[in-house]
Amino acid sequence: MQRSFTINLGNIILSLSNAMDLANPELSQHQLRTAFIVWEMGRVANLNQQSLENLFSAAVLHDIGATSVEEMEALHRFEENDAGEHCARGWLLFKSVPWLAKEADTVLHHHRPWTAWDESIENPTAFNSQVILLADHVERWVDRGQYILHQHQKVIQKAREMTGHTIHPQVMELFQEASNREEFWLDLAAPRMYSLLLNRGPYKKADVGLDVVEDTAKLFCNVIDFRSRFTATHSSGVAAAAKLIAQLHGFTRNEVRLMEIAGNLHDIGKMAVPNRILEKPGKLDEAEMAVMKSHTYHSYEVINSINGMQQIAEWAAFHHEKLDGTGYPFHHDRDSLNLGSRIMSVADVFTALAEERPYRESLGKDKVMSILGGMAERDHLDRQFVALVGDNYSQISQQVVTQQAKAGEFYQDEFS
Repeated sequence: MQRSFTINLGNIILSLSNAMDLANPELSQHQLRTAFIVWEMGRVANLNQQSLENLFSAAVLHDIGATSVEEMEALHRFEENDAGEHCARGWLLFKSVPWLAKEADTVLHHHRPWTAWDESIENPTAFNSQVILLADHVERWVDRGQYILHQHQKVIQKAREMTGHTIHPQVMELFQEASNREEFWLDLAAPRMYSLLLNRGPYKKADVGLDVVEDTAKLFCNVIDFRSRFTATHSSGVAAAAKLIAQLHGFTRNEVRLMEIAGNLHDIGKMAVPNRILEKPGKLDEAEMAVMKSHTYHSYEVINSINGMQQIAEWAAFHHEKLDGTGYPFHHDRDSLNLGSRIMSVADVFTALAEERPYRESLGKDKVMSILGGMAERDHLDRQFVALVGDNYSQISQQVVTQQAKAGEFYQDEFS
């Protein structure tokens, strides 16, 4: 395992932003395209590098508080009555991450029209919120089924009509200057937006270490879990279990930290699964299960797109694979499942059985170990890690309970 660990920050937030867009494939890259417009306006405004990075971060994750497929669909139908709720949740999520906290107020106010502000447009929060509000509207007005240069003037005119009441005139001037080139619109409509922002955007040279990656993974752990009361602390529990199992098995300190990151991100692909499936208390039917089986595929693709996190992608996303090759969606077997992936599988099943759900109580130790043992006997789980859980059940269980209690308190007191 590598001794030093650095990841490009732009690569992380662009990939995680893409994961949120899984909620509505018809509007894929909405946040990336909004961030592109914001970035272009920020450059016209001659913002310094730090201010541009802050604004870009808020833009590329501006809908982070819209945590379900259903809510994303409502937002993109311009159902603004519910916009305040996702803005408030976005504020809470941004506040929980040190490097994003400074833009929490921008996310909170990114649906606030100019007439509702008392501050000057020179106020950074007012300015940033207004820039994102305009960019958000412009991106959603673009008809993806029509050639961009056959509609861009109409979009510009629609934006101008917001001047003075929804959007400050100074912000509108920035947009008009940024958008007066055909290149701007061709870039906006191009399918290469991810690559464009990664290689030319404000974070192209911003590399970060494990601390920032851990904070960001925890942020998305909350985004994933807080979609539903049925799963409000699941990823936190899996991360805690996987971390301790890896530590007990003898993983190095850095490997243990990477395992916790993998646990926090293991279900990120569930952004593509509607709540009606996630919250179904009974057995999923064939059609519902087919949708559910996509989540680990998406988890792998999202994490693997971050350069330097390929190992984490395997540990995180192979948790429904089985040693006999009958798992999903890749049908890996014992020859292609590494130790980290095997640990994550055991941690995921253990946590699902041991945690309380709204429709059932936590299962006791005997029942949990009976199920885990049966899965090991059928060659679905690795026997050595099932045995390790059994030998250290109280310690692992207590660690999971502690971490889930922290996540649950935040969810109940603030997020819900």
